[in-house]
Amino acid sequence: MVPSPLNPQQIQQFLSSVLSQRGPNSVPYDESTKWLIRQHLLNLISSYPSLEPKTATFIHNDGRSVNLLQADGTIPMPYHGVTYNIPVIIWLLESYPRHPPCVYVNPTADMIIKRPHAHVTPSGLVSLPYLQNWVYPSSNLVDLVSDLGAAFANDPPLYSRRRPGPSPTPPPYETRPPPPPQTDDAAEVYKRNAINKMVEMVHGDLASMRRDREAEAESMLSLQGGLKRREEEINRGMKEMVEEKETLEQQLQIISMNTDVLDSWVRENQGKTNTVVDVDKAFECVDALSKQMLECTASDLAIEDAVYALDKGFQDGVVPFDQYLRSVRLLSREQFFHRATGSKVRAAQMEAQVHAIAGRLHS
Repeated sequence: MVPSPLNPQQIQQFLSSVLSQRGPNSVPYDESTKWLIRQHLLNLISSYPSLEPKTATFIHNDGRSVNLLQADGTIPMPYHGVTYNIPVIIWLLESYPRHPPCVYVNPTADMIIKRPHAHVTPSGLVSLPYLQNWVYPSSNLVDLVSDLGAAFANDPPLYSRRRPGPSPTPPPYETRPPPPPQTDDAAEVYKRNAINKMVEMVHGDLASMRRDREAEAESMLSLQGGLKRREEEINRGMKEMVEEKETLEQQLQIISMNTDVLDSWVRENQGKTNTVVDVDKAFECVDALSKQMLECTASDLAIEDAVYALDKGFQDGVVPFDQYLRSVRLLSREQFFHRATGSKVRAAQMEAQVHAIAGRLHS
């Protein structure tokens, strides 16, 4: 007896159960891609109900065996106006969906693989441009099966061992008299109805529990994906914090070295504070331009302090308004000349430095 195909709800429950299973018999897919694998298979079964998701043992060329998901069934192939069903098996390997699946033509006992074939090897392995140009995450199983049907329509991969003959005509139905009616005891009827009612209640409870488990599995898969993203964000934040810590430690070392230098200078010059220092002679300029630059900068800063004092006096009501405006105007004019002179001196210093460097290079 051929088992009835699974309905969409049973398929969802099956995939949720398989992808959430743990232990030695669990499928070896990456946790971050299990939700996408589930969606690919659901979309495939929705578009091609003749395919059914299953789990089976796949044996690699090196002898390793692993429990994998597969889509087993038939795909439609239009050929000369007639649609044929080609049996195939689509294996989702461990690296799916980042890498393409492995597709095999699965002939029945009365079918033979065509030799040679452009896309199918004698062992049944299928090779298509869609599989060779697989791009994650845009490539999917629905488009793959569509390409398979188009490629097989141009060059069918299977043919029958013998030409099919006409179907035998089923024998006519025999007419028999109806059996005599049977009378059941009332107690038996009541008992049978009670058992049927209990069975219906149990089935209803099981269906409700199944729906709850399915919703819980979907919620756990979604939560797992969110936790995976948060883990990546935390790792990225930790890496940035480590890099910032290393930068701060380097800056701390530089500050410590400068502090040591300043402490040494203070210790060396601590005994020299008793002597009276002339403020005007505290700095010695190396040339006339440096002396002029020092004077311009000192005058500029002194005027800045004077304007600040005038602002404070005007706000406190000590300086009249007309006197404030007149004094600020005169000081601003003088400050402008000092700054202009400082700019020219700075340009002359840069030019002198360029000439000095050029002279050293030519010498």
